[in-house]
Amino acid sequence: MYIGRIVAIGRTAQGSNAAMYRVSSRSFPNRRIVRSGDQLAVIPREGCEADLAKNPYISYNCLRLAGEWAIATNGSQTDPITEKIAAGMPVRDAIALGLLALDFEHDSLDTPRIVAVAHRADPVGFLGIVRRDALLVREFKLEPGQGYFVSTYERNCPCDRNREPAFNATTAEAAAQFVIDGGVFAEFTNPVTACAAVADGKGFALAFKTV
Repeated sequence: MYIGRIVAIGRTAQGSNAAMYRVSSRSFPNRRIVRSGDQLAVIPREGCEADLAKNPYISYNCLRLAGEWAIATNGSQTDPITEKIAAGMPVRDAIALGLLALDFEHDSLDTPRIVAVAHRADPVGFLGIVRRDALLVREFKLEPGQGYFVSTYERNCPCDRNREPAFNATTAEAAAQFVIDGGVFAEFTNPVTACAAVADGKGFALAFKTV
């Protein structure tokens, strides 16, 4: 099943929270994730830079940190949401405001914008989406060994249906791989690249994988 881009939150069996993002694409698979300090960005692979002229939405910061929070998204909403959280705005409000301001992507598919936010220590996370027909933000209580996700298509609601009951990653590297081919994510086609932030004693460890 193809469900497009995916964001997810989860809590490892050891009690570490995670925020994850996966690029799945049929039209623009030639992308990778790069790191600059404490942020990760999706960019075209070398030799495919001309894809940006075809679709300006395919390159963006996809994961950033704001104090005790990790923020993962599928577009340019990453930056304003991160900055609002860093400035002290409640997370639910920052997600809603960022999604409302930018709206869904006005491309040929009206691609929704999606967001996942996880706290470093408290067992809490948020998922959000803005579609042509709705703006939804939900807070989740995170249980060890479980997770939740929302995608741009098909599974495009932050609800209990979109639950991962066996989130068994233990590190950021494992979490980035898990959202590519672990658990329920193995059912979803066309993975391209993925990343994760997993809480550790000092903050968040970051990692990314390319298929």
